[in-house]
Amino acid sequence: MSKPVHTLSHLDWLEAEAIQIMREVAGQCERPALLFSGGKDSICMLRLAEKAFRPARFPFPLVHIDTGHNYPEVIDFRDRRAAELGERLIVRSLEDSMKRGTIVLKSADESRNRHQSVTLLETIAEFEFDCLIGGARRDEEKARAKERIFSFRDDFGQWDPKNQRPELWDLYNARVHKGEHMRAFPISNWTELDVWQYIEREKLELPSIYFAHTRPIVRRGGGIVPITHLTPAKPGEEVIDLQVRFRTVGDISCTAPVISDADSIEKIITETAGTTISERGATRLDDQASEAAMEQRKKEGYF
Repeated sequence: MSKPVHTLSHLDWLEAEAIQIMREVAGQCERPALLFSGGKDSICMLRLAEKAFRPARFPFPLVHIDTGHNYPEVIDFRDRRAAELGERLIVRSLEDSMKRGTIVLKSADESRNRHQSVTLLETIAEFEFDCLIGGARRDEEKARAKERIFSFRDDFGQWDPKNQRPELWDLYNARVHKGEHMRAFPISNWTELDVWQYIEREKLELPSIYFAHTRPIVRRGGGIVPITHLTPAKPGEEVIDLQVRFRTVGDISCTAPVISDADSIEKIITETAGTTISERGATRLDDQASEAAMEQRKKEGYF
């Protein structure tokens, strides 16, 4: 009688690849760090790190670059999850960079999102990190589709898509000179749908704003803008209560919700499977400034 053949699911393959990449970072790099914002992708990254290194402690700290304008539900979740894991969380704020004068806003209501690169590079220099592990995925945006899994950054923290290393046969080269560093993206090959299916399979907890809820909004420039103390209604705009959820979370000034009644992970998976617009294309207002907006920020040191 033949033995039953165990077939790995596509999530098993993606998980195994991501775990291998995390272990490759730990094996090659002296001072790596894992970026953790409290968003869905970085929540998946935490679970992958648990599977890669538990019962030992993570071989890297968690790092978040806080704009000071993040949704409170997400920040509360970030702090609580790091405490539950017993891992070190390093938070550096754009407010500190502004006090030092390394970030100068053009106006008080300018989005701080693009300025994260400055504080991120200052944090890398402060702790001498030689690799940052991030949750970016290639399906998010055109510029991110160009990324290698190990992304080389020069001594100015800049990304040059023409100056990257080959990754034939899944072999990675993380060697850098002093001042240079790598960015590693273990879930590069995942899609938004993969992320939600993994969250469902692993029963991962999420900030509440990922699920449908009623929120005051205004319609502006073809998008939906949530009403907050940072994004008030403009004269003449009509404020309405609408059932929405967030597909991605970030700086309040540039992260918009989508109309949705998906109040469970199962419903979100169904909704995601039917969408034709990427999550950043639908909800990140700063990416809509131009087709090259993300690529330009990445060249300046962005995630």
